[in-house]
Amino acid sequence: MPRKTDSNNPRHWVEICEEDLEGIRLLATNETSYRMCQGKLAEVLEKLLKADLIRLGWPLLKTHDLGKLMDELHSRDAPFAKEADPIAQALAEVYFTNRYPGFDSGEPDWDGLRQLVEQVAALLAKVKARIPAEK
Repeated sequence: MPRKTDSNNPRHWVEICEEDLEGIRLLATNETSYRMCQGKLAEVLEKLLKADLIRLGWPLLKTHDLGKLMDELHSRDAPFAKEADPIAQALAEVYFTNRYPGFDSGEPDWDGLRQLVEQVAALLAKVKARIPAEK
């Protein structure tokens, strides 16, 4: 029977991240749908940042702005904020420009994308390790 997820439970955010990351890895391995992979990876990072912020007591705000979420992490001295900065910067722009026409798009950099996927996966493991187990 399906269970209801809770937007204030960081573990539920992490579970969604894990599932999405699995799909992105599969597409990136097959070099399929580059822009979708980039955009979805930015979404995963957004959810991951929110999971850690919620864990730190942040009241959930509806935003997709990776810069704003990173500012919130820095203001709370989150342990992995500095590590997440370059990833957030790399994905912030594509989060919006890949969703709509009218923006320049370069040649796919699959190796670079796969590296970002692994960096996000490493952050995910760190955030997940800090979230207490559900009772």
